[in-house]
Amino acid sequence: MAKVRKRTLPSGKTVWLADYTDVSGQRRFKQFDKKSVADDWLTKVKRDVQLGTHVADSASLTVKEAATLWLGRCADAGLERSTRDAYKQHVDLHIVPFLGTKKLSQISTPAVHAFADELVKEGRSAAMVKRVIRSLGAIFVEARRRGSVATNPVSDARVKVGDRRKSKRPEIPTKQELRDIIAAATGKHRALILTALFAGLRASELRGLRWNCVDLKKGVVSVRERVDAWGEAGAPKSAAGEREVPLAPMAINALKEHRLATPNGPNGLVFPSTEGTPLNHQNIINRIWRPLQIAAGLYTVQCEDENGEPIKVAKYNFHALRHAAASLFIEQKLSPKRVQTLMGHSSITVTFDTYGHLFEDADADQAAVAEIEARLLQ
Repeated sequence: MAKVRKRTLPSGKTVWLADYTDVSGQRRFKQFDKKSVADDWLTKVKRDVQLGTHVADSASLTVKEAATLWLGRCADAGLERSTRDAYKQHVDLHIVPFLGTKKLSQISTPAVHAFADELVKEGRSAAMVKRVIRSLGAIFVEARRRGSVATNPVSDARVKVGDRRKSKRPEIPTKQELRDIIAAATGKHRALILTALFAGLRASELRGLRWNCVDLKKGVVSVRERVDAWGEAGAPKSAAGEREVPLAPMAINALKEHRLATPNGPNGLVFPSTEGTPLNHQNIINRIWRPLQIAAGLYTVQCEDENGEPIKVAKYNFHALRHAAASLFIEQKLSPKRVQTLMGHSSITVTFDTYGHLFEDADADQAAVAEIEARLLQ
């Protein structure tokens, strides 16, 4: 029978011992300094034992042990290497240093909030804190699946870091800059740049694009595969990543010329390396994208090299072409849902979080309000 009893330690200190039997029939004890705290704790434990969800502290895994099991589960599930590496960084750099030695059963929802606050104090960005908290929640989900913890305190946490209104908007080239990029995109890499700009494909999707997924008659690209930073081919990151995207006439013509000039290697890649393998991402950046921007005049001079020559730093990362494509879709009044589909976003939330400001139209809002007033007063 569960009860709280008084105990005097050899030191003379008085403590209160919560005595109960767990779901496996094993007798358990937990010590408290105050009887009221022991009573409250035992009341909760008795309820959890009845529900079959209680896990004693002594039987609980540490956060570090549970994180190791979760990472193993991610590997067994075949998650992409980049995703697994990101999760491991969350564990090694952010979770274990703060919570690694704590038992899962000792982590409460307030403790999750305190952990998030500590990450902020230690200089982690708002975006990183949110990602780390999601990973911590996934650790608890896996632990619950294994029966190593009774509840998931992260599921009840509402971690809010920073002000969403102050979130950094994506850097998008201006119309004139895009014209300069198009003019500078000559030679064998023109088709790659124009496809990225007008179709909005991710760099990994461009590297994995094959000719059997390009219909030049219909002017449509079917995204069915991607190649990650390590050259490993696989399906898009989510089901939404598989999509059909229309091509602008300029991109179609560039692809037609590119197909005539590019040998159809054994892999059928649209943008292969000279060896017929997928292009290396860093080579796209260093040998194609940065020189192209410098040729288009899109750079800053930050310092000089050892010979006194100016070092030119390109203005945009390669992902800016994808952002530009999204902005052009939105400018053409495509619906948010259609933009989500074309961009391959996993949810409409991602679309609005990234490009919501582009859908805003103060003039249209004012016109709508005026129209409402006019109809009302007719």
